[in-house]
Amino acid sequence: MLNKNKIAIIIPCYKVRARILTVIATIPTWVDSIFAIDDCCPEKTGDFLKLNCRDERLTVIYNESNQGVGGACTAGFTAALKHGCDIIIKMDGDGQMDPAYLRRLIHPIESGLADFTKGNRFYHLNELQSMPLVRRIGNIGLTLLTKFASGFWHISDPTNGYLALHSSILNMFSSKRLAKRYFFETSLLVHMNIINAVACDVPIPAKYDNEHSSLSIGKSLVEFPVKLIMSLINRIILKYFIYNVNATTVLLTLGTMLCAGGGLFGGYRWILGEVNSQAQTAGTVALAFLPIILGTQMLLQAILLDIMDKPVIPLHKIIKDS
Repeated sequence: MLNKNKIAIIIPCYKVRARILTVIATIPTWVDSIFAIDDCCPEKTGDFLKLNCRDERLTVIYNESNQGVGGACTAGFTAALKHGCDIIIKMDGDGQMDPAYLRRLIHPIESGLADFTKGNRFYHLNELQSMPLVRRIGNIGLTLLTKFASGFWHISDPTNGYLALHSSILNMFSSKRLAKRYFFETSLLVHMNIINAVACDVPIPAKYDNEHSSLSIGKSLVEFPVKLIMSLINRIILKYFIYNVNATTVLLTLGTMLCAGGGLFGGYRWILGEVNSQAQTAGTVALAFLPIILGTQMLLQAILLDIMDKPVIPLHKIIKDS
């Protein structure tokens, strides 16, 4: 049966010349369009494809400067929207993402169950053994931090770039706000949460050969935590103070004020006591700790409400039916 949706695949291309033809050749025939984005690739992958690929579905896009995976995907999203595509899939050009799972990846979107789907390698414990140990360890830490930052507590495997989304939700936020490089997938999750899009994990086994990753582990350990914290702050402000105001807003506000007030008062009394060589009374200590305890409880309650704040009806279905 023919698919009623127009399906597009975008492939960021940077130093993938050796594998890109094989990747494109394995893409199923039911996919309508393929957009390969030459992200100022030193191997001239775009020119190589024009000379050697005869797939009529292929369109090659060039970025004038290297913008990273996020910049390449943004260019691909823009092109797919112009071509009227309904579902957009992002694959890498290094052959790690098995096209055999494309139908599984887009099924929740086609069925009206989700706006956004993401591959998750952690469902398959046996196949997960093929993932390099360093990547496994890094993913465990990043998963928890990404849950805090993105608000999608049921989504794991944050560095997995095998994803799909319905094109209608791309118009609900500015693609300029998406991260340009390796933080792209996480920043996309953050913006999906802000607009209350329905996200879904899809079990897809790990697939690794002996390819070299260009992602620097040391650089990631320094940059990712900072970006995750900034993303968390940005999401909280936009979701609970700009776009909407609810019980989470009240708890966050009061909890922060109580913790800050108790901390400032306690700090002031401690400094005053050190200067005057005078011990603080039990009442003074209690007066400092009580608002901190109450504030912490409110913040924990806000986190619980954030975890429970899970949209059910996909946005693209609401838009289509309205």
